[in-house]
Amino acid sequence: MTQSPKIERVPHGPLWVFAYGSLLWNPEFPIAERRIARVSGWHRSFCMRSIHHRGTEADPGLVLALDEMAGAHCDGLALRVAPGAEAETLAALRERELISSAYYETWLEADCGGGQTVTALCYVIERAHVQYCHLPLDEQAQIIATACGGRGRNCDYLFATAHKLAELGLMDADLEWLAQKVRQLQS
Repeated sequence: MTQSPKIERVPHGPLWVFAYGSLLWNPEFPIAERRIARVSGWHRSFCMRSIHHRGTEADPGLVLALDEMAGAHCDGLALRVAPGAEAETLAALRERELISSAYYETWLEADCGGGQTVTALCYVIERAHVQYCHLPLDEQAQIIATACGGRGRNCDYLFATAHKLAELGLMDADLEWLAQKVRQLQS
């Protein structure tokens, strides 16, 4: 397994974070500004087995990650951290997101429309990590319907993310399908 280095310094200007999963609806840091944004070359996917937050080692759940894919894109939010809270936010994000080495930190250009881009901190999947998986949607739904971890039920994570994306007008066909399928499995 390759170990990606931690990013120690913020690029010039304010600290932006790209939100594509739970950071959309539960950022847990002070936000000065939100912008709809897109990162290219990556897609949102339930490709990380969750053994802490939404599952356990004995019964892993699934959480979203940015998975690199040529020609793909992911729509989400660029969140500008409130001035003066950058160091505290970075420390809290690392504690939350880097609980295992399945994610790594990187900077990606987020297109905010109208010719505006920001360089945003992103948490992306380390494909060589044991928690990385690529499962069919049906299998994802089966796991998400029943898994539960330290931050709660896996289905609640899915439902909250799908709801927030819809609220923002950002459609994600896979998440919409998964939310519907998980509800069917639970009824």
